[in-house]
Amino acid sequence: MINRRHLTAAAFAFGVGTLAFAIPAAAQTKWNLPNAYPTDNPHTENLALFAKDVEAATSGKLLITVHANAALFKAPEIKRAVASGQAQMGEILMSIHENEDPVFGIDVVPFLATSFADSRKLYTASKAAIEKKLDAQGIKLLFMVPWAPQGVYTKKDINTVEDMKGLKWRAYNVGTARLGEILGMQSVTIQAAELPQALATGVVNSFMSSGGTGYDSKVWESLDHFYDVQAWIPKDATFVNKAAFNALDKATQDAILKAAATAEERGWKMWQEKAGWYLDQLKAKGMKVQAPSPELSAGFKKAGEQLTADWLKKAGAEGQAIVDAYKKM
Repeated sequence: MINRRHLTAAAFAFGVGTLAFAIPAAAQTKWNLPNAYPTDNPHTENLALFAKDVEAATSGKLLITVHANAALFKAPEIKRAVASGQAQMGEILMSIHENEDPVFGIDVVPFLATSFADSRKLYTASKAAIEKKLDAQGIKLLFMVPWAPQGVYTKKDINTVEDMKGLKWRAYNVGTARLGEILGMQSVTIQAAELPQALATGVVNSFMSSGGTGYDSKVWESLDHFYDVQAWIPKDATFVNKAAFNALDKATQDAILKAAATAEERGWKMWQEKAGWYLDQLKAKGMKVQAPSPELSAGFKKAGEQLTADWLKKAGAEGQAIVDAYKKM
């Protein structure tokens, strides 16, 4: 006959043992962080270091997996995925969402901020507005990191903007699409992960981006000219689903915020150090890297004035206030 007291004790011991195994698993949280760039891009490298810092600071309590090269979500889908909770975190080029709100495109207003120092000032002037807009969408901004100054890639000599008419122009946000329209080019929206194929198949034969994007795309296999126009310095934003963040204990929240502050400073430094390196790599691959002619610069600046006027009209008083604050710094 089975002793009821022994059975109860055995059941209790089993339960405690099961609970002991369950506690570590339940205590560990796993998050996904999609981005749109290759693993050796500075943005992705910085995110990997950020994830490592969070894991170390939380003693493995929070594990963040970085999904590079648009493997989990395509670039335009990442922000919605985070807002809806399909991914807990994400990184995007902020300006691709300018259609939602002009403030998201502040850093691609042509020739407004063309140096890293000025870009940092513009970020300071616009950060609160960006945070507020993301917060209303259920997203908490963690940090923003720049790209290198933007130049123009082509397959032929470009001496004036008139030489660009008819080119198949890769657009990646409102500003680049509008620039293509103003200069008489055929704009095709292509995000970074799809750019190598678009170049290889001739879908596009010109685009504006940083030396980093050109390097990632092996642009020298399709194009051979880079004009260092330095039109603007776009930035990537890394953010977290607000509800997921709020559900964490304060120590874990603090660990994320501390790692984010470190990642922001590291990311700015990485891009400042690598901006010139990327241009050197393009040269080493046989590309003709050069400053634009005075006539080409003048044409871009004239187009830029129109783009700036368009942006200010859309952004209204809020946009003007940000620009005014920036110019006072």
